Amino acid sequence: MAPANSLFKYPGASFASSKPPLSKVALFSAKKYDIDYFNRVNGKLDAKKRLFIDYHTEELNEKTARTLEGFDTVCAFVNDKLNTNCIKVLKERKIDLIALRCAGFNNVDLDTCQQLGIRVVRVPAYSPYAVAEHGMALLLAVNRKIHKAYNRTKENNFALDGLVGVDLHGKTVGIIGAGKIGRCFTSICKGIGMNIIYYDIQESEEMNAMGGKLVKLEEIWKNSDVISLHCPLTPETKYIINKDAFDQMKQNVIIINTGRGALINTKDAIHALKKKKIAGLAIDVYEQEENIFFKDVSAEIPTDDILARLLTFPNVIVTGHQAYFTEEALSAICETTIHNIIDIRTKGESPNFVTPPPKK
Repeated sequence: MAPANSLFKYPGASFASSKPPLSKVALFSAKKYDIDYFNRVNGKLDAKKRLFIDYHTEELNEKTARTLEGFDTVCAFVNDKLNTNCIKVLKERKIDLIALRCAGFNNVDLDTCQQLGIRVVRVPAYSPYAVAEHGMALLLAVNRKIHKAYNRTKENNFALDGLVGVDLHGKTVGIIGAGKIGRCFTSICKGIGMNIIYYDIQESEEMNAMGGKLVKLEEIWKNSDVISLHCPLTPETKYIINKDAFDQMKQNVIIINTGRGALINTKDAIHALKKKKIAGLAIDVYEQEENIFFKDVSAEIPTDDILARLLTFPNVIVTGHQAYFTEEALSAICETTIHNIIDIRTKGESPNFVTPPPKK
């Protein structure tokens, strides 16, 4: 038996205390880095506030929720499936808090949570710099064909044919979403001399101060040399880039997506790539990623024909939802998630509640 107040760092281990813990948390979709960072942050807390965390490598869904016993909180990530049936099972298991360790909440049925009295908290911001910097890395890589050059030089091929890019200085970038990440990305673009236009549901004084201009979506499509997505996935933004949008875009447009996969209709993107409308597509998210991303499927036969087709294009870069993946961001995610739970258990409230949008 483990000694009291010990802290383990392997899957399935938890903090143990001689007194009942403040909260018993089942953390799903756990990777080694989740366990390491959560244990590190949890271990620094005062013993009275430290949580009991049980790590589950599998995703949270209706089936895995049925295995829970004795927990009051679940901690979920972007690809866990918190649909109506799953939430009803959580309620049956006496779980009254869902702590999302991410900003997005499109995978949670918030209406059912509200009806059943299950509270939902999230991490609205961790490191906007991490995501914005990865977005710029994708833009630079796809524009200057870094991925192709890297593969060539590994084989001692130093020819430059086919590696021509364009100067980004002086080009127009259309940014969709003027939140913290969008503003960080804007700052980077401004630093290399790009012209900035943006679309959001409301005007941003901070974007304006950086030289940005609020425009309609149609102007984003028609006037942008580069389009970068930084908005949440909602019913209104799903497939915000579709065939109609592609048809209005400039020839040789570059598109970056570090937001959510379903902001782009992938089938329409493949059609635009085949027509050579797109000079480069670089995405860190994919609309059907939940069965692929965060896993090693290199030894398996591909079953997603759309992704397989996308990966055949030489002017496409796909990364596996790693834009947030920095030490600073991981630490911030763990700290905010844990303090969200502590706030609920000690004060009954949190600044990071998620509630259903008002009915129209």
